[in-house]
Amino acid sequence: MNIFVSSLSFKARKEDLIALFSPYGEITTARIILNKETHRSKGYGFVEMPNEEEGIAAINALNGSEHMGRTINVEVANERPEKQ
Repeated sequence: MNIFVSSLSFKARKEDLIALFSPYGEITTARIILNKETHRSKGYGFVEMPNEEEGIAAINALNGSEHMGRTINVEVANERPEKQ
């Protein structure tokens, strides 16, 4: 399950996402999206969890919670359209 996390602190790093989500289950990948020019955080990221039940539990627990002084939004990520 791919999970979208927004309204992250600009200081948040991949390790922070792993620490935030790991109590809910196994994490396959975690990444913070960076601006291509400045290499600074855009304030959102993605976490992949292989177990859908654990992913849903994480979403339910973390959506609207505070992380690093910000109220974060956590939801199921939209599927990327395939490139043609």
